[in-house]
Amino acid sequence: MSPDERRSVGALAVLYCFRMLGLFMVLPLLALYAADLPGATPTLIGLAIGVYGLMQALLQVPLGWLSDRVGRKPVIVGGLLLFALGSAVAAMADSIEGIVLGRLLQGAGAIASTVMAMVADLTREEQRTKAMALVGASIGFSFILALVLGPLVASVSDLAGVFWFTALLAVSGIALVIWVVPTPQRADRSTRSNGAQWGLLAHSLRDGLLMRLNIGVFVLHFVLTAMFLVVPGLLEGSFTVDRASHWLVYLPVLLLSLLGIVPLMILAERKGQLRWAFLVAIALVFVASLIVGIVPSSPVFYGGMCLFFVGFNYLEATLPSQVSKAVDADGKGAAMGVYSTCQFMGAFAGGAGGGWLLQHAGAHALMGACLGLVLIWWLAVFRTGPDVHSGGTPAAAQ
Repeated sequence: MSPDERRSVGALAVLYCFRMLGLFMVLPLLALYAADLPGATPTLIGLAIGVYGLMQALLQVPLGWLSDRVGRKPVIVGGLLLFALGSAVAAMADSIEGIVLGRLLQGAGAIASTVMAMVADLTREEQRTKAMALVGASIGFSFILALVLGPLVASVSDLAGVFWFTALLAVSGIALVIWVVPTPQRADRSTRSNGAQWGLLAHSLRDGLLMRLNIGVFVLHFVLTAMFLVVPGLLEGSFTVDRASHWLVYLPVLLLSLLGIVPLMILAERKGQLRWAFLVAIALVFVASLIVGIVPSSPVFYGGMCLFFVGFNYLEATLPSQVSKAVDADGKGAAMGVYSTCQFMGAFAGGAGGGWLLQHAGAHALMGACLGLVLIWWLAVFRTGPDVHSGGTPAAAQ
């Protein structure tokens, strides 16, 4: 990469990290801290977790389209302002409804697709894959940091302090965009007609391989969000881990999970068995959901959480790369837009639907729903076979 590309990609990776920290930091906290608010129920807590994903799913593609018309920077700055406003609303909320409103406003700042488009704008085609990988790595780093940092900040300043911290991250991101990230040239952007863009979007919705990948990311984020409706309460209640010390559980689990990804990467990359690596990773998520559902002894439970993050981290990193390989250059933007929408819809369904199920049927029913979805996904991948995608990507590679 050239010095300008490194500076641009580095700044956008930091911006993305700030943005995802703001999302992930509250994930292990809301099920615990929001329960103390007046009127809180599992359904409303689940809605508070999931409504962010709903707004992201609804607005990701429209805001990406808007950025093609008015420029990337105005859309990114506007999205960060909305995220900061939502954080402030949630920080000052004295009811669960206020938290839901704040999370809704946070989610309305749906800038992920615009940031990725800006990465493409500011890099040469031969450097684009590397640039996307660096931004993707920042997401993984932010996830690990958030699960540790969130409980630490909350132990000092409660949930309100976490939301104020995420507002500060958003404001810092605005400063990065305005003063560090270069403004892309409009000529670098796509000149396709609206009809052509809608055609690419329709293809992304019809294509069988892409559909299976999109269903996969929906299930993965459904289960992730549902897990954090149940796991924090189990740590505090069943295993008597003080909520201020939850990071002492998450940190070693996440670090060990990173080591666990290595065999899957060897199986996929060196042995050429990507399909079987996917099947193993999905099976790990299934086993972890089963362990959480039966709530065994603490060592088994912690082992189950480690297995979950091995499977989750591998799939989270590999699914988008498979989407990008399944389409040609002209279709990548539309395909990734649909993929991101399914990802966030999974988070919404896991939060809102999972919260309702938790309230009316209990934790066993919620984890049973997760098991059913993961099993369907595993069977779909297992039965795909060695057929070849029209673009030359093996369908089994999902």
